[in-house]
Amino acid sequence: MSDQAEPGFVRVRLDLSYDGKDFSGWAKQTSRRTVQGEIEDALRTVTRSSVTYDLTVAGRTDAGVHARGQVAHVDLPEAVWGEHEEKLLRRLAGRLPLDVRIWRAAPAPAGFNARFSALWRRYAYRVGDRPGGVDPLTRGHVLWHDRPLDLEAMNEAAALMVGEHDFAAYCKKREGATTIRTLQKLSWARDEESGVLTATVQADAFCHNMVRALIGAALFVGDGRRPASWPAEVLAAKVRDPGVHVVRPHGLTLEEVAYPADDLLAARAEEARNVRTLPGAGCC
Repeated sequence: MSDQAEPGFVRVRLDLSYDGKDFSGWAKQTSRRTVQGEIEDALRTVTRSSVTYDLTVAGRTDAGVHARGQVAHVDLPEAVWGEHEEKLLRRLAGRLPLDVRIWRAAPAPAGFNARFSALWRRYAYRVGDRPGGVDPLTRGHVLWHDRPLDLEAMNEAAALMVGEHDFAAYCKKREGATTIRTLQKLSWARDEESGVLTATVQADAFCHNMVRALIGAALFVGDGRRPASWPAEVLAAKVRDPGVHVVRPHGLTLEEVAYPADDLLAARAEEARNVRTLPGAGCC
């Protein structure tokens, strides 16, 4: 995956949003509706191209997960970009389904890679714990938890998780992939008017199911089934704990992806590709 477009191509950054309810995740699949598949089909149609231009995304969201601040890039032939640049957004808006929108399409700076150049991704997970359930108008984006949640206990547990750790206990293992991540932010806040609790979860990167597993552990602390120390104890064990529940995806939204200054993009991408180890860890 190159950090530069091939000669004769323009790397285009796309900023987009989608409602994940009816998508089988980001990554295109045979016979399943995905965000990547819809956008690539739309691009091929509006540019009247005979080939598909593959997208690279900042974060490959799972089925049912939403995004407000997703970022992707696509390499288009210079002639295609030159012909369609000014009208591309309007044409895509007319071709794409209403549950995915592209808000910006612009040439990317040198060295930009939507995935590897990112400094961090920030997610929000929303939970309602009112006895009567969740507002019907927001039910597609808020999980209902049927027990009262203790905000203070959840934040006490969250504080113990922040930092660079091996999150193997909270990730679905993938062969050859590291589970070491730097969790930069994990905190909870309650909106007094709606009663909805929102978790802010920010890290340099996430492994599969990591955010939803962290939320599942926090809810068990919040409703009193586990002490505030329990999520950190699970983390330290570095193995999947059957007591950690991976919550449903519809409460999760990718809110923002951050990138460094243009002159640091290539260096960040190279750094992100390095295999990570924790300080003091042996090589074998």
